[in-house]
Order: sequence, then C-alpha cells, then structure tokens
Amino acid sequence: MTMPSSPSAPSTGPLNLFALAQRGMSAQLVRMNAAASNLANAGSVAGSADEAYQPLRPVFATALDQASGLATVDVRAVVRSSAQPLRQHSPDHPLAVGIGDVWLSPVDESAEMVEMLDSSRQYQNLVEALSTAKQLMLETMRMK
Repeated sequence: MTMPSSPSAPSTGPLNLFALAQRGMSAQLVRMNAAASNLANAGSVAGSADEAYQPLRPVFATALDQASGLATVDVRAVVRSSAQPLRQHSPDHPLAVGIGDVWLSPVDESAEMVEMLDSSRQYQNLVEALSTAKQLMLETMRMK
C-alpha cells in the first residue's frame, strides 16, 4: 500500500527557518503516526498471512530548495513493510484455520517505541529551534 503524503505546500519563495521547521515537524509527525499505528496493531491476529497487519514505514527524500540552497525533507509515501507475518499454532483460536494456525503481525514493539521516541525528540528539537529563533527576533526588535 502506498499513500502519497505531502504535508507541506510548495513554497513560492526561498525557504526560511519557519518553513524548514514546519517541513521537518510534518515529517516527524508522519513518523510518529506510523509508529503509533504499528504499536496499536502489535500482536494482532489474523486467519491468514494475507490478512495479517503489515507495519507502516514512511519513505523520506531530501529536497533541495533552489531559491535558498537549503536542503529539507519530503515525505514521499507511507508503505507497508515486507516483513513476513509470524505463524503460530493455536488450534483453539477462533481465527485458526486448517491445522490450527494463526498469523501474528510482525511488529517489533521495542523498535517501534524507539522510533516513536526518536521522532518525538526530533519534533521537540524543532520546536526548541523555533522558540530560540523567536526569542532572537524579539531581542533584535528591542535593540532598535
């Protein structure tokens, strides 16, 4: 499954700090949402390998702004992982078919928590950069 995602509108002029931070924050939000979806579906059970939940993975690309010469990030798509579902023998499970097997989603909860914590920290760093820029602008205006 591919879901194109363009969290930020194309810029008409050169990128500034606020536009760069907005694009970065949008990308981190996509990462957090994908990890949250994966965690919510961790341990889900299906009756066949085709029905098992496949983890989401955002695909990013570097974008160069010609006007400013700055590089930023674009979210190209959100795709399903190719990880294979885990087969488990559970003949008493209501979804078990054939010889009594069910398929579990191949979500690594620890890896998803690390992904969520990392994206949250990156988002927080961008908020802090914006806050610092705002304070510097206010100080500059007070000097006049």
